[in-house]
Amino acid sequence: MRTGICIFMAAFIALGASWCGFVLAPMLQLGGAKQTVILQSADNWPQQRTGEATLGLQVYRAYGCAACHTEQVRQTGAAFEVTLTSLGTQKAADFKDFIKSLMVVPDLATSSNSIVGSLDKWNGELPKTLYSGDDGDVASALADHLKPVGVKTETRIIATGPDIARGWGSRQSVAADYLYDAPVQLGSLRAGPDLANIGVRAPDANWQWQHLYAPKSTTPNSTMPSFKFLFEVRAVGAAPSPDALKLAGAFAPAAGFEVVPKPEAKELAAYLLSLKANVPLYEAPFTPVTLAK
Repeated sequence: MRTGICIFMAAFIALGASWCGFVLAPMLQLGGAKQTVILQSADNWPQQRTGEATLGLQVYRAYGCAACHTEQVRQTGAAFEVTLTSLGTQKAADFKDFIKSLMVVPDLATSSNSIVGSLDKWNGELPKTLYSGDDGDVASALADHLKPVGVKTETRIIATGPDIARGWGSRQSVAADYLYDAPVQLGSLRAGPDLANIGVRAPDANWQWQHLYAPKSTTPNSTMPSFKFLFEVRAVGAAPSPDALKLAGAFAPAAGFEVVPKPEAKELAAYLLSLKANVPLYEAPFTPVTLAK
């Protein structure tokens, strides 16, 4: 009898500890999560979705989109890039000599060949990348040693990994990205591309509608099923609807007819357009690319 009670208590404690570790602890940790601050900005992340986009999350869930798509960009590392943007009063030849003189500095010695090699055939054109690699200490040391000579440099952090190389995002996905998702649609299969940043990659609502109605009209090799039931084919009235899909060729409706999205299609597209994990965060830093003015 005593042995049975001991076995029961041991099993109860083991299961209870597992439940606390895998269920209760994450719930307590993430249940109190709040907006985080975007790096080098006073803005908070993420912003609450519009009502239409929030309804669209439920449409996305109802039609099982997470069965073929993920919403989680993976990152395997980060690269650091130091770019020369202005020589100031320096001449290109003098700058090359100065760079060579810096290579005896211990912080730069390990990357001296690549740094000096980047300037071998350089004729002074700007901007010029001086260093690109995974050693943040080298990038920081190089930028610091160049400040006193009056040249200007820009140091960038670049997230790396297969997903980022595919253009699916600028950085890895983190818990803060899903703060306003209920439920979170991470997905587990990529029969189609990851959608964590689709609102940046394809920001046009009409493109989203067209892709839902006839996937191969926008992506010829798409294996995605058509969601034509989310649209209405109707006769054109006094004037074409501003929401009518821009279909051509074999995908276009018969003459005198147009294809317009139903409310569910608009909500689903609004949700997809809201997926924009494109800002740098403390837990997922990167340097956004900005256009020169």
